[in-house]
Amino acid sequence: MFSKNKNESGIAPEHHEQLEYAQRRIRQKKRLFVHFVIFLTGSLFIILANTVLKYGAEYDWYIGAITFWAFLFVLHFINVFITQQFMGQHWERRQREKLVKKQKEKIAAIQKEIETDFPLSNINKKKD
Repeated sequence: MFSKNKNESGIAPEHHEQLEYAQRRIRQKKRLFVHFVIFLTGSLFIILANTVLKYGAEYDWYIGAITFWAFLFVLHFINVFITQQFMGQHWERRQREKLVKKQKEKIAAIQKEIETDFPLSNINKKKD
């Protein structure tokens, strides 16, 4: 309760990362489900507004509105279930490793260039 090491949670860093990823995926799926429920209730309201309440009854505008909203829902679905499979946590890790490797290679090349242009032996001789 009053321990000195409050930073230690008893969970290994790998497991903590997996838990965070799982929580993020659960939130994404939950939001998708909420979006679907709102889409259904909103669609019903739009249909009722156009047909029963005769709002804009000159033409059936609800078809276009629901089609557009369905398109947005499909994009949300694709983002959660398809895009995340290809560009999820593992993809991010590979990209990060590539960028770190590339940066290390650039740093090594710059260091090599500096060593060839300004060798330490010449600098030490000038000081003497």
